Amino acid sequence: MTSQITLKQLETLYWIARLGTFDRAAARLYTSQSAVSKRIAELERSSGIEIFDRSARGARMTPRGEELYEIAREMLEMQDRIQGLRTGEIDQPRHLRIGVTELTAMTWLPRLITGIQHRFGQTRLSPKVDMSRNLFAELEQDQLDLIIVPRMFSLPDFVSVPLREVGNTWMARRGLLDEDRVYSLLDLAEHPMLIQGRQSGSGLFYDKWMRNQGIRFPSTLVCDSMTALLGLVVAGLGISYLPNHCFQSLVEDGKLSIVQTDTPLPAVPYVAMYRQDRPHAFIHQVAEMARDCANFDQSYQA
Repeated sequence: MTSQITLKQLETLYWIARLGTFDRAAARLYTSQSAVSKRIAELERSSGIEIFDRSARGARMTPRGEELYEIAREMLEMQDRIQGLRTGEIDQPRHLRIGVTELTAMTWLPRLITGIQHRFGQTRLSPKVDMSRNLFAELEQDQLDLIIVPRMFSLPDFVSVPLREVGNTWMARRGLLDEDRVYSLLDLAEHPMLIQGRQSGSGLFYDKWMRNQGIRFPSTLVCDSMTALLGLVVAGLGISYLPNHCFQSLVEDGKLSIVQTDTPLPAVPYVAMYRQDRPHAFIHQVAEMARDCANFDQSYQA
């Protein structure tokens, strides 16, 4: 007697394909790798399809396995739609509450909104710009559906879709520091520093990194807003870390200069986050659109 294919098996296949390994899928599904392997073995027996190429390294699917994955994805989306019947969401205009930080708002958010409107015509959008910590708190409280923030928050009930990394460099007003000199972090600590605070995802990221480097800046001005911080740097009030490419025009115009250091700043990873305890097929599609749109190099992209 042939056993039945279950949604749990299809969900397991979906997350292996999305995350790339059995280990990551197991972590995402809060189970063991052996349980994941067992579900896939059962799915292969039930479907009669060899899903993964055992001769290849990693979780590489066969052509028929890829076809089964597409069916699994569609069935899981249908399951979300069925769950949506309870709240009356089916065949109703969607409402997407999306939260972003300043950097996303001033770079590629317009492209994402245009893409959502084109693909999901009935969607009513409510974008919000705020600090990362505030956005995550509102996501926790179900006041936002999706947020785009630096990867500094992690809880089991939330999904994080990797987007892009943002390279940063130290910058100062032209003439404030010697442009030909290579500074150490200790050298920089002798100057007034302008940094983002603990409401900012980038501020949290670099605060942790600098603590690991054993660096403490005695003279600092903390400002969570990157826009305000940029204005303070242009005014010559201190040195700060700023995105490499986004403000390149200010460097070319002679308003800012790049401070050369012997220890480069690590790039800040950005993610799209949403709750997994809500119907999320639509939200995940938007997160994937965000991954395709994400480009932090240019301001105000149409």
